[in-house]
Amino acid sequence: MDYPVTIYWSEQDGCYLAEVPDLPGCIADGMTEEEARQHAEESTGRWIKMAEYMGREIPAPSSSNPPTLVPA
Repeated sequence: MDYPVTIYWSEQDGCYLAEVPDLPGCIADGMTEEEARQHAEESTGRWIKMAEYMGREIPAPSSSNPPTLVPA
């Protein structure tokens, strides 16, 4: 499943953050936009595996758009 990802620069963290809005708490970081996106894909997989393990519902993706970059 392809979940939408929102990527933005965080001054506070000094890196890019990539959030997966459809999966509460699913966020990753990276020193580049691409690294943050890759980490978000990995985090999405782990989020889904943990939800399955815990017997929780896995939301369907709201869209399959490419990552959104929010300007700093």
